[in-house]
Amino acid sequence: MYTDSICGSEIPSGHADSPESHELATLALHIAYGLADACAFASCWRDHRHSLKTSSSFVLKSSVQAIFSTATKLRLGGESGPGPGPGLGAAAAGGREAVCTMFNSSYKAQGWGHDKGGNTCAVEDCDGKTMRDERGDDVFPCDCNFKICRDCYYDALNGAGRCPGCKDEYRHEDHEAADGGSGDEDRVGNLPERRPKYGNADSGKMERRLSLLNKPTMLTQQQQKSNEQNFDHARWLYETKGTYGYGNALWPKDDSYMGGDGGGGGSMGGPPQPIFQEKNRKPLTRKLAIPAGVISPYRFLALLRLVVLGFFLAWRIQNPNKDALWLWGMSVVCEIWFAFSWILDQLPKLFPVNRSTDLAVLKERFESVSPENPRGRSDLPGMDVFVSSADPEKEPPLVTGNTIFSILAAEYPVEKLACYLSDDGGALLSFEALAETATFARVWVPFCRKHAIEPRNPDSYFLQRGDPTKGKKRLDFVKDRRRVKREYDEFKVRVNGLNEAIRRRSDAYNAHDEIRAKRAQMESGADLSQPLQVVKATWMSDGTHWPGTWSVSSKEHGRGDHAGIIQVMLAPPGNDPIYGSNDEENLIDTTDIDIRLPMLVYVSREKRPGYDHNKKAGAMNALVRTSAVMSNGPFILNLDCDHYIYNSLAMREAICFMMDRGGDRICYVQFPQRFEGVDPSDRYANRNTVFFDVNMRALDGLQGPVYVGTGCCFRRTALYGIDPPRVPKDHTIWNACCGGDKKKNRKLKKKKNRRSGLAKANLNAAAGLEEDDEDAEILDSRGLLPKQYGASMAFVESIAAAEFAGKPLADQGITNGRPPGSLTGPREPLDAATVAEAINVISCFYEDKTEWGDRVGWIYGSVTEDVVTGFRMHNRGWKSIYCVTKRDAFRGTAPINLTDRLHQVLRWATGSVEIFFSKNNAIFANSHMKILQRVAYLNVGVYPFTSIFLIVYCFLPALSLFSGQFIVQTLNVTFLVYLFTISVCLCSLAILEVKWSGITLEEWWRNEQFWVIGGTSAHLAAVIQGLLKVIAGVEISFTLTTKSGGDEVDDEFADLYVVKWTALMIPPITIMLVNMIAIAVAISRTLYSTIPQWSKLVGGVFFSVWVLTHMYPFAKGLMGRRGRTPTIVYVWSGLLAIVISLLWVTINPPANSTIGSAGGGFEFP
Repeated sequence: MYTDSICGSEIPSGHADSPESHELATLALHIAYGLADACAFASCWRDHRHSLKTSSSFVLKSSVQAIFSTATKLRLGGESGPGPGPGLGAAAAGGREAVCTMFNSSYKAQGWGHDKGGNTCAVEDCDGKTMRDERGDDVFPCDCNFKICRDCYYDALNGAGRCPGCKDEYRHEDHEAADGGSGDEDRVGNLPERRPKYGNADSGKMERRLSLLNKPTMLTQQQQKSNEQNFDHARWLYETKGTYGYGNALWPKDDSYMGGDGGGGGSMGGPPQPIFQEKNRKPLTRKLAIPAGVISPYRFLALLRLVVLGFFLAWRIQNPNKDALWLWGMSVVCEIWFAFSWILDQLPKLFPVNRSTDLAVLKERFESVSPENPRGRSDLPGMDVFVSSADPEKEPPLVTGNTIFSILAAEYPVEKLACYLSDDGGALLSFEALAETATFARVWVPFCRKHAIEPRNPDSYFLQRGDPTKGKKRLDFVKDRRRVKREYDEFKVRVNGLNEAIRRRSDAYNAHDEIRAKRAQMESGADLSQPLQVVKATWMSDGTHWPGTWSVSSKEHGRGDHAGIIQVMLAPPGNDPIYGSNDEENLIDTTDIDIRLPMLVYVSREKRPGYDHNKKAGAMNALVRTSAVMSNGPFILNLDCDHYIYNSLAMREAICFMMDRGGDRICYVQFPQRFEGVDPSDRYANRNTVFFDVNMRALDGLQGPVYVGTGCCFRRTALYGIDPPRVPKDHTIWNACCGGDKKKNRKLKKKKNRRSGLAKANLNAAAGLEEDDEDAEILDSRGLLPKQYGASMAFVESIAAAEFAGKPLADQGITNGRPPGSLTGPREPLDAATVAEAINVISCFYEDKTEWGDRVGWIYGSVTEDVVTGFRMHNRGWKSIYCVTKRDAFRGTAPINLTDRLHQVLRWATGSVEIFFSKNNAIFANSHMKILQRVAYLNVGVYPFTSIFLIVYCFLPALSLFSGQFIVQTLNVTFLVYLFTISVCLCSLAILEVKWSGITLEEWWRNEQFWVIGGTSAHLAAVIQGLLKVIAGVEISFTLTTKSGGDEVDDEFADLYVVKWTALMIPPITIMLVNMIAIAVAISRTLYSTIPQWSKLVGGVFFSVWVLTHMYPFAKGLMGRRGRTPTIVYVWSGLLAIVISLLWVTINPPANSTIGSAGGGFEFP
């Protein structure tokens, strides 16, 4: 029994049978003294003590708090003070009845249907289970022993930071002290590591939050701690009209909380009170469907065009042109192929989708204070960024350096980010340029963080047009920007002068060696006339030989013969931020700015004669193994050296998809490629917006977009050839109908089980669990591990850790996720043994007799290794995501020169031909790949063959004009109706594509033009090269596209007007000349004919002009700026066109022409 010292009334400690009597009495007195009139409270308690004996603890607490609220309002009627003044006495005398009435109504409202169990959360409207430790005992985060579930505790901790029961602030210092090795470790240690699972799995987890009406601005956490004793709870209750605090018993008149008849607390009147709601945790991503008003007509028109095409082709076959069967036959065959190609291209476009992310939810879930993460450290998974470079002469180090800057300054936890530069050429220039980049990054990265710079590529940022001070709040921005700009200019001077500095340094050291060798020769008495055997080495700044490629190639120092090199330019940072200062030595004031930098590593894999290096795919696989040993980020971002991060939040956008529900089945997130430096008219469709904004969005609605080689965030374990979780069983038509090869199936199943057992054993080992005999047997078996991944056990052990770190949180009904807070610990420091192991895994012989390049990593055997790698992942059942951000995620450069553009398209098309003739053909895909996804991949391998029919069809108008015939007998109404309907459907589909994709009609038309240009040049050459490789085994080699150095030039588009001769130009030029000559011949013949056939002339001229219209950008490119087209282009094209024209006229002379008997000449009438 407790006695109130103010009014002398006795307050019972609850009913005798309640195990929580002491807790209730303590809670009552604590709040009564601080919030309400103790006299009024004690009187109400005494009157209703008997009715409370059968109530639950939750009702007792809620009822007591309801009395506190009313008593506080009564107290506010007079002057408040430490003792019962005049106002307080009046309140006690006149408000006892009101308090008792409040108690009755609140008890009635709270008790109906809300009787809480012993392990049920005591928060209003929450039926979750209380937190328990590993022994099954209840865990109480607060000293008042208020029962609370994990979700409610999470809400309270991130909200006001106070206990819903006693309203005392949670002791965050205890959590921090426990992490630091001192303090109340028992309480923190007893908090469970996982959120409780709700019984109803279909509904998922629900958040219970209390909405406060008219909530004033909350104090900061530091202010709350300092003013905790002076906080006026009574005033807070008054200003919030009694809605402050959980468990409040004020109810609206309509009793909307309980769904009753309004007989609860509504009798007291007042404004509507906040409602306890159960809402799902917000998802990290959302799928946004295309509006039905756009996509439904689009699908209807596609179906209509398909039907009309079917009727048209049937009509064409049934109505041949008997006067020119050869012309009719060629046109029908081409039209059938075009229809087939259009179907392959159109079918995957029927289900486009858009997606959006919520970065605020990502931050709240992974970087805010929680029971598992009391310090609020980042729980995001690690990210390893790969930048690939092969030749510093064609890929300038300044361009690569700017890409590195954008990565190091990205908005991602510094301790979770690592950047690797792959220098496949092993050049000292790239090495020293990266060292200079690391030096300037110490200035650039803090500057970006301090002033929120976008983009974080210094070259692009300083070349931006507009007001740089727009949106900047700091007063020292202009001063800092001027200083950093000056430092960046000096950095560019140093980088651009590195090549000359290396040459001079090497010449000096080599001259010194020659002098020493000459002196040794003289001292030895050898013949001085003999030449000295001194190697022309390339020297590093520390006076040692560069182990990579030398300027003058030598044995073991050539482009294809050099040692492996790994250099850590920036060491991995610690977990705690390091803030700068305003010292005079610092270029800018970095006070309160985290100056840590992510890890930066230079990697050049070993190359030796006799080993196939597999070009870019081999370099990427070397980076995968190196990063697994050194940092082992569960996700990998792949960038070309000329593609930089334009949106500093791009990595977080990708992680939203990976960490959302179902994200563990996503193998990669592909971003669209956006380009800078393209001419405004985009003459050669360099932006490729139709592919990136139409085709890729459409594939996102199926199984996912294809991998395009850069701007892609991978799941590391997907690159390891591991199947996705919950993958359905593989059922093929052969197995379903004929039973299949049972023996082969048993072998594959046994091999798959062994792989699954290996993964399980590795995961157990990484988690510190005991292994059973079967797992131990698998681990001890030395046959599978080396064959699959190689002999490095450090690499094999990293697989389980990467798989675990890449899982979504065990939340929202995710049963196979990782515990929250499991990735907040520091990264293991690098040591000499780790770097030595990394050197081992990039050796040239490491991949011998392994599955690297076949099932693991980037796939070998094609110049388009990107498409094949993505195909293999989709074929195993993985899904991919297409992420289009409001601000471009990445930007790069595109070849605006015609010749460079044609060679780029040639490489892509050659890779597609290789895919078509390989086992990666979509025809052989298994049942894990969706039908329309298979159609899309089939189109990737088939589209170059369209060039054969396209080039024939482009010559048909000219042949028709030369022969005086047409593809149809006559231009009748049926033919014109079919042609008009097909054209209208095509234009309507284009308009709707523009509508749902966001491209423009000009971009769509440029894409159509370049499809004809590329189809008659690069695609045809790709088919020929592909056939030569398949039939004759002729290897295909391509040269790198030269990147712009990024220097300021007078004309940004000077390269657009440069004409470089290539054999790929011959077919398009020939098509243009032949069609122009044919138009002239046909018009002349018709004008001089006795019976002019104008219908055939109009038909032929119309189609010839249509072909020439598509060739207009190509013809404009040949003109250059001042007509500087190589003479050889006109000579060969003109001769070829004349030969074809004369040959045709000789074989089939025009009507009424006279053939000379002597000279065999001809003349027109």
